[in-house]
Parts: sequence; C-alpha cells; structure tokens
Amino acid sequence: MAEQLPSGFESLATSRAYFTQESMLAVETRKRKLFIGLPRETSLQENRIGLTPEAVQHLVNEGHEVIMEAGAGEPSKYADHAYSEAGAQIAYSAEEVFKADVLLKVAPPTLEEIELLHSGQTLISALQMGSMTQEYIAALARKKINAIGFELMKDPSGARPVVRAMSEIAGSTVMLIAAEYLARSNEGKGIILGGITGVPPSQVVILGAGTVAEYAARAATGLGAEVKVFDNHLYKLRRLKHNLGMQLYTSTLDTFALSQQIRRADVVIGALSVEDGRIPFMVPEEMVSSMAPGSVIIDVSIDQGGCFETSEMTSHSKPVFRKYDVVHYCVPNIASRVPRTATNALSNIFTPILQEISQHGGINEVLFTNEHFRSGVYIYRGSLTNAMIAKKFNLRYKELGLLIAVRN
Repeated sequence: MAEQLPSGFESLATSRAYFTQESMLAVETRKRKLFIGLPRETSLQENRIGLTPEAVQHLVNEGHEVIMEAGAGEPSKYADHAYSEAGAQIAYSAEEVFKADVLLKVAPPTLEEIELLHSGQTLISALQMGSMTQEYIAALARKKINAIGFELMKDPSGARPVVRAMSEIAGSTVMLIAAEYLARSNEGKGIILGGITGVPPSQVVILGAGTVAEYAARAATGLGAEVKVFDNHLYKLRRLKHNLGMQLYTSTLDTFALSQQIRRADVVIGALSVEDGRIPFMVPEEMVSSMAPGSVIIDVSIDQGGCFETSEMTSHSKPVFRKYDVVHYCVPNIASRVPRTATNALSNIFTPILQEISQHGGINEVLFTNEHFRSGVYIYRGSLTNAMIAKKFNLRYKELGLLIAVRN
C-alpha cells in the first residue's frame, strides 16, 4: 500500500519552520521640537530665571533648542558657562532671545519688551493682575500671541503649583526676616524669635491661613514662638491645624480679639489672599500704633494692596521703614530674596510643562487636551480669554474652549 502524503495543514502543524510573527503597527508621533527663549529679567527686584542649567540640559538632550540672554542666570548664581555647557545658546541681545517660539519669563514683559514679541509666539510669565493696565492688555493682544499667566495654571489636583511653591518659600522666609529685624543690630527689640528655657516665647500673629501662613507658622513654632492665626474661613483654619499636627490658637478676624493680640505681638505677618478683587480685611492704623516699639510687621500681601493701613511698598535694596517705631517690611516678591531656591522650584514646574507641549505637538494641541494647562491662558492668538481681566477693565472676551474648537 502506497504511503499517504500528509495534507497541507498537517505539514504546517508538524513543521518547525513556520512561526507566528508579531505585526508592527505604525504609531503616530506628534512630538514637536521647541525653540525656548530665556531673556534676562529687567524688572526691579526680579532675580529668578525659569530653568536651571540641569533642566536646560535635559530639554536639549530631548532635541529642543534653548537660547538664553547673557547674564540671565547671574542673579540666581548660575553662570552663563553652566548654561552653555548644558547646551544652551548664549545671546548678547534681548532681540535674539525674543525670536524664540516659546518665551519663558518670570516677570511680565515690559511695554518695550512687548514690541519684540511676534505673532504666534507663546509667552509664559507671571500675570500680576494688581499692576496690569488696559493699555498693557491691548499691547499684548495686538501682537497676536498666546499669553499664559503661570500663577493661574493648575495641576490635576486643582492646585496652582507656582503659587504654592512661591508661597512655601515666602512663608519659610518671613520668619527669617522677622528674626533679623527683631535683633538689636537692626534696632529691633533685641529678642530671639522663639523661646528658651525660663524665658517667655516671642508672640507671632499671622493674618491668613493659606500656604504662606502654614509655612510661617511651621517655622515659628519650630523655633518655639507662640503663634496665633486669624482668618475668616474656618475650613482654612481647620486645615492649617491638621497640616501642622498640633493645637494652635486660631480665630476669625474679630476686631477686639485681634487688637488685643496685635498689641502684645512681637511679629505680625500679613498673608491674606485677595477675594473678589480686594483684601478682605485691613489692620487699621490705630492697631499698629498700639504695638510695642521695635515690633515687626511683614506684609506679604503688599503686591495685592496690603493688609495694614500703614503699609507702603518697599524694595530689596531698601526693605524696611518705621512708623510708630514699628518696623515695616513690605517687599513684594519675597521669593526673589532667595532666587536660587525659587529658580529650582520654578524649573521643576516648567520642565514637565514644556515636555508636555512638545509631546502633544505644540501649544494649540496641549490646550485642546489639557484643561489644567488651559486655565493659565489669558490671551489666545490675540483674543482676550480671561473673564476676570475682562471684568476688571470692562472688556469683551471670548471663551477659550470655543476658540480652540473653531481654529483646530
């Protein structure tokens, strides 16, 4: 009987020469190379820069181009050499840097700098609503740029990362400032901030229960001071106590109780946040006049109008003045007092944001997909999109979501 040949299927089943192979599918990549500019800050007292040399190196290694104006990192104690070694191009004029597609500034551009902007450019900088004018908004809009205020940007948790980071720095720093001006060398009371065995602790009053207050209270209690916190929002006071993990004197802004505590205070910190466009409470002049000579007031909210009737804006070069023999420290932008720390904090926030813009294929795409990033936009392709700014200056604005949907 002749041997029966195996069928085709049997041959395939018994053969070791055939194997199932994975099929490689094409994956769409939308990654876009960014041209990022870091200009030197010209605004008074601004010592920070948006990216550290390490962050620049990381971005350059990913294929992005970074151009930095010479000397931009010096106030934060970063040399030009560190940035050039990281792969950045060092430019010797602001005009060269302003040619970048994405301009990362800390302070808002001046009216002169706005003239250097070009259509389609993306500006990421502070917004500073308190000092903004209608003329300023109109100048930005005429340039047909995308303007993003980084203090308005939110993370997936709904928090504002830049505001949080700078508030942490300010809260920790104010107690160091207070200690400095309580010392006899600065014509202060000549007392230590805190307390030692057998000596009553110093008295610290904090107005506000936000992030600045939390870190100021943490620093003060760590030194042994007796801290009292006032705020009209009970949930903030409750959260503050929970975060500190200790019992703390807290109160609403009751005028009688506050006046009693301020009169006995060695240090008073003003850290109230703006509500409905204004500071919700201001300490009257008569309360300040009741404080002991050499006491210290630090008004962290001075850039928003201030918490004290006696406050007047000062500078890092001349930070204090005396009224009723009470030391007033009213410097806006306290984080610039420690610019290297602040620069590192900003760099940790901006580097992932720039990477996300690149990965989504550009600014328009990331705005379309990321609602948290979208929260910082106040001008989109020359159109005002921020309702708060529109209300302040009685201007017309357009919904960002509708503009993006139409133009994409």
